[in-house]
Amino acid sequence: MPDVRVDLHWTGTGLEFEGGPSGGVRVRLDGNSRSAISPIQAMLLSLVGCTAADIVDILTKMRVPLDGLEVVAEGDRAPEPPRRFVRIRLVYRVHVPEDARAKVERAVALSHEKYCSVLHTLRPDVVIETAIELVP
Repeated sequence: MPDVRVDLHWTGTGLEFEGGPSGGVRVRLDGNSRSAISPIQAMLLSLVGCTAADIVDILTKMRVPLDGLEVVAEGDRAPEPPRRFVRIRLVYRVHVPEDARAKVERAVALSHEKYCSVLHTLRPDVVIETAIELVP
């Protein structure tokens, strides 16, 4: 059995899709970014969501009083297909006491180096397996 499973269905309109875990929360994607975020934006959002969750968890375990966290991501894409990300910049706005800077830096480093599964999945050595099923 796989660790994670999601499904995606075309809505029948343009490049609009709906997906998520079977029986769970559904999200919309739009390849044209008109009615929902695009798949590439969702990838960037997944990255910041993953690392933000790590940081909140780590700072909580470090007993750092956290009053807020925002993460802004900017991605530069290759000009030609496949328009993959070639550079991603992450800015963490962490609302903590000034004396917690070293702990915040450690939490970000731990997320990037060890815990953020989305970040590590962006590595070029990920194996992608494909199957095609035709449904008449």
